[in-house]
Amino acid sequence: MENEIHQVIPIQPAPYSRSRQAGEAQTVLDHIVDDFEENPAAMQYFYDLFRQVYCHGDEIPHSGKLVGTTCIQAPEELIYAFGATPVRLCNGSYHYDQRGADFMPAKSCSLVKATLGMLSSDNVIPKIGKPDLVVNPSTCDQKKKSSVMIEGMGYQVYDLEFPNVKESEASRVYWRRSVREFASELRKLTGKRLTRANLKAAMAMTGRAQAAFRALHNFRRQTPSLILGKDAFLVTNAYFFDDISRWTVAVEKLNAELAERQAAGFRAVQSKAPRVVFTGSPPIFPNLKLPLLIEEAGGVVVADETCSANRMLYDMTAVDEWLLNDMVDSLADKYLKPCTCPIFTRNDDRKRRLLDLVDQFKADGVIYQAFSGCQVYEMEYRSVAEEFNKAGIPMLYIETDYSPDDQGQLSTRIEAFLESLKNRKKRRA
Repeated sequence: MENEIHQVIPIQPAPYSRSRQAGEAQTVLDHIVDDFEENPAAMQYFYDLFRQVYCHGDEIPHSGKLVGTTCIQAPEELIYAFGATPVRLCNGSYHYDQRGADFMPAKSCSLVKATLGMLSSDNVIPKIGKPDLVVNPSTCDQKKKSSVMIEGMGYQVYDLEFPNVKESEASRVYWRRSVREFASELRKLTGKRLTRANLKAAMAMTGRAQAAFRALHNFRRQTPSLILGKDAFLVTNAYFFDDISRWTVAVEKLNAELAERQAAGFRAVQSKAPRVVFTGSPPIFPNLKLPLLIEEAGGVVVADETCSANRMLYDMTAVDEWLLNDMVDSLADKYLKPCTCPIFTRNDDRKRRLLDLVDQFKADGVIYQAFSGCQVYEMEYRSVAEEFNKAGIPMLYIETDYSPDDQGQLSTRIEAFLESLKNRKKRRA
């Protein structure tokens, strides 16, 4: 016995499916799929996609160089034109939010903390591989300051300079120059030239995706609703990382099914369900906390004004002259002129857009989400609330973060708000 050799058995790392990230995603996805009735059959593609990527940790293949973006203001058509693949790095995981809190200020925006927490992790989910370049548009101040931190994590970062105003011709010229310089940076990264043909092909590819989104957007106008908001947000969140052509085909199939639902008189919710426009800080999987609470309580999110859905895909490029420089300038205008992000000094367009959405989608009220520490949305709340008060539109303002701890309190507030919308409709009737 004294000469017996003791064999040391190495500890095997736990599979990703048993990690906190996977558990968080699994819980939310199961809720989305199992706790709501009459899910569209075409949504199975998106349910399976999120299960493979977020719950199983499957790798996402891509072609060419991988370009990570931290904001929708990075022109993806240029990235595609150079043969690269864009992927949105904004993250909704509470696990990564907590990881980012280790080196970010306590009152930072959850979205920024989660994004940096993801990039600093050894196991980045979605599993995209290390980006060859991270494009960081200088929109909100927290994202601006995160550039140096991302560089410190070993990433190559390009700061895409964005103007603080959009009404002046000077800002338009400034932004066009920024976009052209971004094209030069992509040329250095990929070693390829930008041509009229490859940019036109890229614009056609994104244009088809935008057309599919617009069709989905229009189906959401129907009363009663044909599809729940939780599914619409999942569809647009998939655009962050999915292959664009595959995503477009899947959305077109969903639209075909919604057309059949419409013809058959199908209702996804009760006819008296309060219709809500969602705005503010973007819902990003797995943090779909508020949209899910709204629809658990009997409401339905019929439209949104956020950078994780409507603002991301609604506006299309209008080209007057199909010459290369004119195409690039038209692309730049598409990312500036229609933008309703609250980072601009003045933002009358956003208030008009919200009022239009309430009118066009026959919404009964608005829910405004602001992540704690997201100063631009917190500061703009007052001016938006004044505009809604003038128009007689009820609005509920909710300041929250990625933590699940406040769900009980938020559920009570949302239920009370939706009940007030129902009573308001009864009085009007």
